[in-house]
Amino acid sequence: MLLSCLPLAARAGNSILIVGDSLSAAYGLSQDAGWPSLLQARLKQEGMDYTVANVSISGETSSGGAARIAEALRTHRPGVVIVALGANDGLRGLPPQQMRANLAKIMHESRRAKARVLLVGMRMPPNYGESYTRQFAQVYAGLAREYKVALVPALLQGIEQRREMFLSDNIHPTAEAQPILLDNLWKALVPLLK
Repeated sequence: MLLSCLPLAARAGNSILIVGDSLSAAYGLSQDAGWPSLLQARLKQEGMDYTVANVSISGETSSGGAARIAEALRTHRPGVVIVALGANDGLRGLPPQQMRANLAKIMHESRRAKARVLLVGMRMPPNYGESYTRQFAQVYAGLAREYKVALVPALLQGIEQRREMFLSDNIHPTAEAQPILLDNLWKALVPLLK
């Protein structure tokens, strides 16, 4: 977890809260190799005064994120919330409507806390069936339209078909893939940084 040494009041509004799962928790890698750490380094390099607070948990579902969001918002008082959940919902075959309700709660709570939201989409492999994968993808696009938030259609864009970019479990990206994940987010994130 990345946190600033600044007092909470000094960080208020200048933090970026990442609410995600193992894809954002640097699963199988050192923490400094994950895209959230690379984001902190890029912000510093670009002279942007933001601190990254990563509360991502391996195995997290959208319901877990929805249950934890209020406390995370109180603790970190972010200016921006990156919501990168749903992969575990999909891998477990949970109903897309349930995931949609959970993600909507996270976005609603974030907006109520005056944070700008970046929604990060996930894609399911085709073996889950055309209907499920289509419904799953539509959740992200629909929520982005409804809540008028920035959307990254797919965190793993550009590496999905590249086997060498994944650990031996074929699910989690390697350290070499992390800069690509950050690039996938960066263009949508920058306009949200004041």
